[in-house]
Amino acid sequence: MAAPYKLRCNVVGHEKDVRAVCSTLYPENGILSGSRDVTARIWMPIENDNGYQEGHVMSGHNNFVSSVCVMPPDDKYPNGLIFTGSNDSTILAYTLDSPQPIYKLTGHSSSVCTLATGKFGFLVSGSWDKTAKVWLNQKCVMTLEGHESAVWAVVTMSEDGVMLTGSADRTIKMWKAGKCEKTFRGHEDCVRGLASVRSGEFLSCSNDATIKRWLTTGDCIATYYGHTNYVYSIALLPNGEDFVTSSEDRTVRVWKGGDCVQTIPHPTQSIWSVCTLPNGDIVSGASDGFIRVFTKNPDRIASPEELKAFDEMIAGSTIQTQIGDINVEDLPGPEALINPGVKEGQNKMIKDGGKVYLYCWDSAASKWNKIGDIVGGSGGTQASSGKSLYNGKEYDYVFTVDIQEGQPPLKLPYNTTEDPWFAAQRFLDDNNLSQLFLDQVANFIVDNTKGVILNTGAPSAGDPFTSGGRYIPGSAPAANGSSVGGGDPFTGAGRHIPSYTNQSNSGIAQPHGADPFTGSGSYRANNSTSQLNNTYYPVTIYLTLSQSNPQQIMNKLKEFNQSVESDKKLSESELEEFYTFITAQTSTDKQIATLCRLLLWPENVVFPALDILRLRITSPEINTLFTSKPGFLEGLYQYLSPDQPTANQMLAIRIIANSFSQSKGAMSNCENRDQIISALLPLKNSTNKHIQKAIATVLLNFSIALLGTSDEEGKSQCLSAAGSILDGNIDNEAAFRLIVCIGTLVHQDDNMKAIGLSLDVPAVLSKYKTITESKKLGESAALLSNCFS
Repeated sequence: MAAPYKLRCNVVGHEKDVRAVCSTLYPENGILSGSRDVTARIWMPIENDNGYQEGHVMSGHNNFVSSVCVMPPDDKYPNGLIFTGSNDSTILAYTLDSPQPIYKLTGHSSSVCTLATGKFGFLVSGSWDKTAKVWLNQKCVMTLEGHESAVWAVVTMSEDGVMLTGSADRTIKMWKAGKCEKTFRGHEDCVRGLASVRSGEFLSCSNDATIKRWLTTGDCIATYYGHTNYVYSIALLPNGEDFVTSSEDRTVRVWKGGDCVQTIPHPTQSIWSVCTLPNGDIVSGASDGFIRVFTKNPDRIASPEELKAFDEMIAGSTIQTQIGDINVEDLPGPEALINPGVKEGQNKMIKDGGKVYLYCWDSAASKWNKIGDIVGGSGGTQASSGKSLYNGKEYDYVFTVDIQEGQPPLKLPYNTTEDPWFAAQRFLDDNNLSQLFLDQVANFIVDNTKGVILNTGAPSAGDPFTSGGRYIPGSAPAANGSSVGGGDPFTGAGRHIPSYTNQSNSGIAQPHGADPFTGSGSYRANNSTSQLNNTYYPVTIYLTLSQSNPQQIMNKLKEFNQSVESDKKLSESELEEFYTFITAQTSTDKQIATLCRLLLWPENVVFPALDILRLRITSPEINTLFTSKPGFLEGLYQYLSPDQPTANQMLAIRIIANSFSQSKGAMSNCENRDQIISALLPLKNSTNKHIQKAIATVLLNFSIALLGTSDEEGKSQCLSAAGSILDGNIDNEAAFRLIVCIGTLVHQDDNMKAIGLSLDVPAVLSKYKTITESKKLGESAALLSNCFS
């Protein structure tokens, strides 16, 4: 048996997750890394030492560095170029002696999550904006459009001009001369990595925990199983045939001849990226900020003390999971470790002294290695089967529910084989609780019974997020089209208060009877303090931006009326009569005609007319009249161009947001969703907080319109847009509305949760969870983050 890979060194320097690693051309066997700490770095091997030292730090992005690659040298750049892609939607180019970029590539409208180089100086990029772009000489020469979701992987084949893209839509596409020649289907979840093996053959890895080998004719000739969670990255070994992969299952795996020949555990959860060096060493970048190098060469292996420390770090790591469906009493003791494993990477749970540990079979060393402590519980007093007893019956979970202070707690039993909604209904019936709490109970069950699946065999065929066997909860109610005028419907005086609540003296909505899901009535799983406190989403009532000062609007109209050309001026009587149009809910044909005349005023003075339309488009008559008019939206788009006054941009977006308030406007917006979102995204980097809030409101209203529908493309587009904007530097209120938008989309929708994971939404949320100046922002971000875990 070939010598196994062992730790060479830990490379420390990045302050956050290392999202991308690749081999450098100069220095030889060097490492290029990109991190969430907003830097990319080059690491040089230390002469006469096993380690690496930092040789070059590159900055310039204003968000996470999510992809890196190296361009071979040419006449202009004899040492080649370094490219980095970022969540700020840009690509930066560096030289070895340039810590700042020598140029920037712009064109993507969302995160650039993958990069690859090809012959003749081509650079290929993939983005969350669903496209890949081909760059040459600092210009985008092709945009590859056709994927329905984020493009997570790109690679160039050995044939001239042939490129591959892998996407969150579960497909791989082959392109030549900018045209899609073939679409490969077979993965059941997002395609995260690609590797070109030889002419006509390539590999792919996926969130479905598999690796597939393909021919460019379209045939999948092999599927490799072994990983037990998302497979993020794949890289060929120097022999051009064997390969390595990295995964969310805490491992890097080495594959030879289609078999997993070595599993390399890591002491952290996410191994985001893996690459190989010309000398055969393997490099991994992980969520703990470490780069780790592994080698077969005995001269480069770490010292015995370092190896021991690494093994102890792995053995001491904690794996959090629920073990309610595992019969702990029946688990084998340490004596079971005498028997060899049946395959490389096999996992085995061992009970020892009342605790449960996880071991992994190392076929090269012919031994079981401890890779972590299993922590978790089944939710109550244990029956002989390892389950929990309630009323003489066994359950996988028994949650404790505090209804009200001074009242005895209730028990919520649940088996993993049950439909959460049936279990929730039984709980309400048994305890005479309001039917209004059904969704909250069911969602609490779903959120609190998720755990790491420890599997020693091939993954099941059904993907719980995307396959035909997925769980589909009851449809959410469709939005009713009514509007909330004035304040913030989530926190302010104008918030929506359901009909089953009343007002306490403090002005805070209180349910009739105790709410077992918020405040003192929160859930506790066993003796834990786990709580369900979701008062933020889903939202089912459209939000309008309707605050106004009619007198100020009229004053500005009168002022501008003096400066416009005579044929556009209004008479004094027309102006006086028009004032009632702003404040009243009724309108005359003459007033509507006057508004149409005002909307033809020059762009530097038209904003009072836009403001009036913003206010009145919430009335059924005006809404129907304008949203049915051909060219209405196109007329608003003209005000979104970068050369327009900020007021025009903001008010045009507010008009779109408010037009959702009536069914005709909502229908028109949904029919034109793609064009509206495409028109708004170029303004996502605006520093004006009112524009940011207006865009967030439009996306929130789209999420409400999509609630309960089967429009997966629309939901994905809205989710992607909200995530990309949230990833920037935006106003707290705008960020809050985007979080509520995402929460509304993913609530009770496992497909959307899977897409959110593929778009790295949890990572985006992390910067908002600790916000202290806005309690609702921090709480909603933490709540939504938990929804993805």
